[in-house]
Amino acid sequence: MNSARKETLSRRERVRRAIEHKPVDRMPIDLGCHFSTGISAFAYYNLRKALGLSTDKVEIVDPGQFLARVDADVIDRFHLDAVVLHPGYPKTRRWNPRGEYEFIVPDAFRPELQPNGAYHIFRPESPERRSIMPRNGFFFDGDGGVDMWELPGDEWWKLYAKEADRIHNETDFFTMFCGFSGFFGEIDECCMMYAEPEEFIALNKQRLVDMKAKFDKLMRFIGNNVDSIELNGDLGTQTAPYVGTDVYEECTYPFLKEFCKIVHESSDIKLFMHCCGSMQPYIPYLIDAGVDVINPVQISAANMDPHDLKAKYGDKIAFWGGGCNAQHVLGAGSPEDVRKNVTELCSILAPNSGFVFNQVHNVMGNVPAENIIAMLDTAYEQSFLYGEEL
Repeated sequence: MNSARKETLSRRERVRRAIEHKPVDRMPIDLGCHFSTGISAFAYYNLRKALGLSTDKVEIVDPGQFLARVDADVIDRFHLDAVVLHPGYPKTRRWNPRGEYEFIVPDAFRPELQPNGAYHIFRPESPERRSIMPRNGFFFDGDGGVDMWELPGDEWWKLYAKEADRIHNETDFFTMFCGFSGFFGEIDECCMMYAEPEEFIALNKQRLVDMKAKFDKLMRFIGNNVDSIELNGDLGTQTAPYVGTDVYEECTYPFLKEFCKIVHESSDIKLFMHCCGSMQPYIPYLIDAGVDVINPVQISAANMDPHDLKAKYGDKIAFWGGGCNAQHVLGAGSPEDVRKNVTELCSILAPNSGFVFNQVHNVMGNVPAENIIAMLDTAYEQSFLYGEEL
C-alpha cells in the first residue's frame, strides 16, 4: 500500500516545498488552516461522532461561517499538515443552537432566537443591521458582525504572537495569518472600478498604506513564526470574472505587486491569495505580482478546468484546493463518488508538486461524515503517488 512508505519531511517542510514546486515525500493535506479551507461546526460534530471521538469540546474559530477548530486527534487521524492560527477567544461559553449540537463560542457571541426559528446577531450600535442563521441553518449571513475579542490595545496581537510562537517552535505544522487585503473586496467595488476608477485607485492607495502598516505590525509581533499570510479578494462569479483584465490591471494589480514585493523582500513568508469563482484570467497577474498560492481553485466554475490550470500555471503558482468538488460531489454524491473525484483531481493537480490537497472551499454543515472520511482517507492514500524518496 502506498501509504506504508515512510514520511521523511516535517509537515511544515512538506507544505513549503510543495508551494516552492520542490519534490515532496507525499502530497500535503489541509483541513482548516484557513477560514476557507475549513469545516462547518455541524459537519465537524457529526464527523467526530462518526469516528467515535468526543463531541464535548467543539470550538468555534469563525462565528460567522461557523467553522470549527480541527483538533489534534482528527489532525492525526487524517495526516493533516497545516493548522489554523487562532489562539482561542479569551472568554467563552457553551451554545446549543438545536438538538444535540453544543459548541464552545466566544462570550460576545449572543444570537437571539426569533419566532420563525432563525437566530439573529445584531450590531449594538445599529440594531437594524444583523446577521442571520435561518431555521436549521449552518452559518450566519449579513452585516451584524460584532467584536468577538473585546481586547484593548495590542492584546490581540500578543495573543496571536504567543500562539504563532507555540506552533512554530513546539510543533512542525505549517500555519497562516489571515486577514490581509487582495486590493479588491466587496462585489459592489466592481461597479466603482468602472464608474469611478480614480476613486477606486485612491482607495487602493490607502489600502496599501494600511496593509504596509499591518505587515509591519505582524513582523514586530510575529515575524517569521508564521509561514504565510492570506490575501483576500474574490474576483469571480460562478460563470465569469467580476471585471475585465484591463480594469484589474489599472486599478488593483499595481498595489498587489507592490505589497508582494514588500513581503518577499523583508521575510520568508509565503503569499496565499484566496479568490473564489471563475478567475483564471487574473492568474498571470497574480503570478507576476508575486503571489505564491491560489485558493480555493474552484474547478466547478467556468473556465477553471483543472487540466488547463495545471498545464498553464502548475509550474508557476501553487494550488491549495481543487482536490474535491464540494459543489457537486462532496455533499451530493456517495462515498464512492467522492473517492473517484478525489482520485481524479489529485492525478491532475498533484504531479510535480505545487499542490496542497483541500476541498474547494469549506465543508458545509450538511455534508455526510462518511463522505468527509472518504475524501480525506483517499487523499492520504493517493498522496504517496505524488511524492519521492527524499
